[in-house]
Amino acid sequence: MSPLFIRRLIVWGVSFALGFAVAYILVVVGLPAININARGMTIERYGTIYFLVTMVPLALVFVVWLDKFMGTKILPD
Repeated sequence: MSPLFIRRLIVWGVSFALGFAVAYILVVVGLPAININARGMTIERYGTIYFLVTMVPLALVFVVWLDKFMGTKILPD
C-alpha cells in the first residue's frame, strides 16, 4: 500500500470518529441543555437514522479539513 492510501484511510477513520464524537455530544449533552423535555436523551431514543443523518455531514466537514491539512488530495483542487 502506498503512503498516500494509508494517509487517506487515516483521514477517513479520524473524520468519522470525530463526527461520531461531536454528534454524540450534541445529542446527549446539547439537546438536554436547550430542551427540558430531552432529559436522559440517548442515541436509541434520538433514533439511529437521525443520528446517522447528524453524524455523516459532521464527519464530511472533518474530511475536508483533514484533507487540506494532511495533503491527501481526496478533494480536487
